[in-house]
Amino acid sequence: MKIMVIIQARMGSSRLPGKVLKKLYDKTILEHDVDRIRQCKQIDDIIIATTTNKADNEIEEEAVRLGVHYYRGSEEDVLSRYYYAAKEYKADVIIRITSDCPLYDPKVLDEMISFYKKNQYDIVSNAGNDIVNRTYPRGLDTEIFSYNILEEAFYKAREKYQREHVTPYIYETSSKIYYYKADTDNSKYRWTLDTNEDWLAISKIYDYLYQGSHDFYLDDILLLMQKHPEIYDINKNVEQKKLK
Repeated sequence: MKIMVIIQARMGSSRLPGKVLKKLYDKTILEHDVDRIRQCKQIDDIIIATTTNKADNEIEEEAVRLGVHYYRGSEEDVLSRYYYAAKEYKADVIIRITSDCPLYDPKVLDEMISFYKKNQYDIVSNAGNDIVNRTYPRGLDTEIFSYNILEEAFYKAREKYQREHVTPYIYETSSKIYYYKADTDNSKYRWTLDTNEDWLAISKIYDYLYQGSHDFYLDDILLLMQKHPEIYDINKNVEQKKLK
């Protein structure tokens, strides 16, 4: 069983253009993402799924520099981009992660993969659009599903939003969904990068915890947030973009 992480990435962010290649401690956000995800013990490889837009040539160059696979496809039809990336690299299991998560936790991913392997669900997720199903901070979002489930969505999804956001069709049509939850609800925290406020909050976390290596994880960041609640205040009012 070939388990592949597919990270969607592009330069064209409406709220913070070029965010994935912004430099934080001399590394791009995308490099921090990859460094953390590579610590996961149960994945076989990583694919950067970007677009065919000229601006995303830089994403391709970064993927090559980081030594990970890349695939270039539709900007609007992200579902097709995922499907063709998974097909090209012969993935059996796909893990969907976005490129704006430089505080991603590979330990959580390992736990979720172990759970997925032991059970028979169409999708195992710690995310989803309904806040009642969330316990993890935004920025640790993970969705795990099979190639067959992705292929079904690719052929059957008709609505524009179902193709722009990859997994809505699965959530809407499957009865075999598992929401992976932590013992404590920390969903109020926002550790994803989409606005300047997010950038300031993430930068502050790095100032405290990053010493050149990614050896700090969920519990370490939560402890920091308890000691310095002012970090939470920086981006607590940022609203997540809604599905169109």
